[in-house]
Amino acid sequence: MSTTTDSAVPQPENPGIKGYISFIFAVLFFSGLLITDEWWGIFDYTILLGNFGQMVSNVSDKGGEIVTAMSNFRGKGGSGAIDGFLFAMSLIPSIMLATAMIAVFEHYGAIRAAERMLNPILRPTMGLPGCCSLAMIASLQSTDAGATLTRTLKESGEITETETEIFATFQMTADAAIGNFLATGIVFFALKNADGTPSVPTTIGVCLAVILLGKVLAANIMRILTIRRARREAAAG
Repeated sequence: MSTTTDSAVPQPENPGIKGYISFIFAVLFFSGLLITDEWWGIFDYTILLGNFGQMVSNVSDKGGEIVTAMSNFRGKGGSGAIDGFLFAMSLIPSIMLATAMIAVFEHYGAIRAAERMLNPILRPTMGLPGCCSLAMIASLQSTDAGATLTRTLKESGEITETETEIFATFQMTADAAIGNFLATGIVFFALKNADGTPSVPTTIGVCLAVILLGKVLAANIMRILTIRRARREAAAG
C-alpha cells in the first residue's frame, strides 16, 4: 500500500536571503527608480546602458562661419533594409546588457525569489507565474530588457506557450509604459491654460493607473481567448 505525501508535490526552491536581496536589486536596476545624476545612478539599467555619441551629418558655410549639424548613430535620411539594419545594430548593446545582468541575478536566486513572492498575485490576476515579475517590471521601463527576460523564461521552460502569449500581450500593450510616459507624456502636465489652471485635468498617478489597468485588461482578454482555444482543441480531439 502506497501513500502520498507532501514531499511528492514539487515545491519552489527556497532562494534564501541572498535571492531576495538579488531580486530587490534587480527591481531597482530595471525599474528606473535609480535614474539620477548622483553616483548611485550607475546601478540603473538605462544609465549604465548609455548612449551613442553624436555624428556630424552636415557642414555648411554661413557668412564665413562653419556650421555643423549633428545626428545620431543611424545618421540622417536612411531608408530601406540598410536603415533597418542600423536600427537593429542600435538594439544589440541593450539586449546584451540585459541578458548579462539577468544571468547574474538568476545565479543569485532573483527569479526564484520573484516566483515565491509574487505568484499569489500574478496567478489570479493574469494567470502568470511569479517568475514573470522581474520581466514585467523591466518591460515597464525598457522594451528590450522585457523582451530579453521573457525569452529567457520561455527557453528555460519557466513559462508555457500560453503564458508567453498572455505575458506578451501585457507587455505589448503600451510597452515600456512608465519609461515612455515619464519621458514624453509627462510634459503635458506642465501646460497651463490662459487662466493659469492646469491643461490636463488629472494627475500623473491616475494616468499611470489607467495605463497599467489597460495592460492587465489586455492580458486577461488574451487569457480568455487562450482558454476558449484550449476548449475547442479538447472538443475537437
